[in-house]
Amino acid sequence: MVRIMISFGAGRRPNLRTMEHMLGFAVIVILYAAIGFMAVAGAIFIARKFLAPKAEQIFFAMFLIMIAGFYLAFAAYFGAATAWRMETAAVLGFAAIGLAGVRLPFALFIGYPLHGLWDVLHELQAHGTYSAFEPGQLTAIPLAYGVFCAVFDFCIAAYFYRRRAEWGAAWKVAPQ
Repeated sequence: MVRIMISFGAGRRPNLRTMEHMLGFAVIVILYAAIGFMAVAGAIFIARKFLAPKAEQIFFAMFLIMIAGFYLAFAAYFGAATAWRMETAAVLGFAAIGLAGVRLPFALFIGYPLHGLWDVLHELQAHGTYSAFEPGQLTAIPLAYGVFCAVFDFCIAAYFYRRRAEWGAAWKVAPQ
C-alpha cells in the first residue's frame, strides 16, 4: 500500500491510521449519499408509474411509519436496552405524522425532513461528533445509514412539496 505523507509543520508527522480511517469514511459517506439520491429517484419513478396521486400519498405516508420503525429494529439488533424509550417515542411521533400525512401532504413534507434530522442526530452521536441526548438514549445505527436516510428524506420531501397540489386535487370530490 502506498502511503502519502503530508507535512503538518514543525516536524510533526500525521497519524496515518486516522487519515486512512477518515478517507475511508469520506468514501463511504459519498457512496451512501449517491445511493440515497438513486433510491429517491427510483422511488419517485416507481410511485409515479404505478400509483395514482391519492395512492401515492397514502403509500409514502405509510412508508414514513415503516422507516421510523427501523430504529426499533436497530435497538433490538444492537442490544440498546436503554434506547427503547426514546426510540419508541420517536417511532410513535413519526407514526402520528405518517397517519396525518395520509390526508395532509403538509405532514409529509415536514415529517420526512424531521426524520432526516433524526437520522443525522444518530449519525453524529455514533461518531462522537455531537449528542443532543444522554449516552445510551439513542440506538446505534449501521455506518453512514444516517447519511443515506437524510439524503433520501430531504429529497423526497422536496418532491412531496411539488406534488402537493396534485395530491390535494385527488382528494376533492368530482362534481356530478
